[in-house]
Amino acid sequence: MKWQRVADRGELPPEGKLAVEICGWQVLLVSNADCLFAYHDRCTHQAAQLSCGRVRRGAIMCPLHGARFKIDTGECIGGAYPPLRRFEVRVTDGAIEVELPDAPPG
Repeated sequence: MKWQRVADRGELPPEGKLAVEICGWQVLLVSNADCLFAYHDRCTHQAAQLSCGRVRRGAIMCPLHGARFKIDTGECIGGAYPPLRRFEVRVTDGAIEVELPDAPPG
């Protein structure tokens, strides 16, 4: 696992989202109540890009079938899908960094 700089803090609006690709990983950054979260930008149901969906009421919504995942944990709300793959995130000197696996997804 290695920390990777993915964006400047100013690029992610409050209560917003930002999709980035870094080291072969599609990463979805989400800002909620002054907290940052980072997830693999893929729904665990049919691999749709979550960044194409909406973020509202504390949930990330899949644009394909409407599955909802808690912003703070990645757990599926009211469904039987596995939780989202979550990455550790931090802000260092105004830069958002995400801890990603050394190898890209297979």
